[in-house]
Amino acid sequence: MAVTPDIESREPQLRHERAALLVVDMQHDFMPGGALAVPRADELFPMLNHYIAEFENGRALVCFSRDWHPPDHCSFRTAGGRWPVHCVAGTAGAELVHQVRVPKDAIIVSKGTERAREAYSAFEGTGLAHLLRQRGIAELWIAGVATEYCVRATVLDALQAGFDVTVLVDAVRAVEGSPGDGARALEEMLAAGAKAHSWARPRRSARRAAVILPASTDERPG
Repeated sequence: MAVTPDIESREPQLRHERAALLVVDMQHDFMPGGALAVPRADELFPMLNHYIAEFENGRALVCFSRDWHPPDHCSFRTAGGRWPVHCVAGTAGAELVHQVRVPKDAIIVSKGTERAREAYSAFEGTGLAHLLRQRGIAELWIAGVATEYCVRATVLDALQAGFDVTVLVDAVRAVEGSPGDGARALEEMLAAGAKAHSWARPRRSARRAAVILPASTDERPG
């Protein structure tokens, strides 16, 4: 039986120069109607834009990951894999959705770029951990799709790499191939050391808890 996670809903005290937001795989092929649709993923647009704006206001780093596959990638059913063809590099389906704003100085990492190599995590084969360390990032806040696949893999790799990780549970969506897959993945992430945060206060009034980063006159690191 799934256990309700301990969701942090107070305004977190972030150090802007050490925090980054990572939005995982918000691409057209993963949206409803896409080649590998995640149900209700389009509901994330306003929530993600809220978080992006809050991190920008605090002069914190915003990153995006994307699947960027060759046409004959090993994960495709046409090549003996488990998934339909999706997010082929340079196609419309691989583009980040326009409904989620990408800051001009955002970092975008591409994964799954090698034909014979699977890559669910934003850290796999992208150099992301090194890039974040170069910028002094210690806190990583993660959102996107899909909870039990690329979000899960990214969170676990981020923890393994030594980052302090928070899952933005109101800004992720699961495929739910089997009912409860998303909840079980979240339990696994929290058991591994991640924290959970939600903008909306659970089981309370409609008062909202935004991610607030302290003001600073310093320039963005890096």
